[in-house]
Amino acid sequence: MVVTIEITENLAIDQDEIEERFVRASGPGGQHVNKTSTAVELRFDIRNSPSLPDDIKLRLERLAGSRLTQDGVIVLFAQAARSQEFNRRAARARLLALIARAAEKPKPRKATRPTYASTLRRREAKSRRAAIKTARGTPRTDD
Repeated sequence: MVVTIEITENLAIDQDEIEERFVRASGPGGQHVNKTSTAVELRFDIRNSPSLPDDIKLRLERLAGSRLTQDGVIVLFAQAARSQEFNRRAARARLLALIARAAEKPKPRKATRPTYASTLRRREAKSRRAAIKTARGTPRTDD
């Protein structure tokens, strides 16, 4: 039975596409942290995911940033909680939030022209600045 994880009403991924590995967490914690593997390393292969459309894959790769490997795999690491289950939920929630953000289509930019008044203000500021810089030069001596 394939379990799907719903991201938006039109988008879902299979649970099999997510790979989780449990490792030992770093940081303070004493004996407990030294003997239990509570941290989660979650991996999701964007490029080979059959669930995601190409436009979402491209936006997701851009959003992932340094969490993306050269092979197109997102690697998320969660170790905040002392419980394996809490860390698993946190890592999955971060992945789903990232995919949901990538699923939002960017608003197309509308080309606009500057107003006539703003163009005049810009030109006036440029000429004022040019006058200041000209005045900095060596003084002219009229012979």
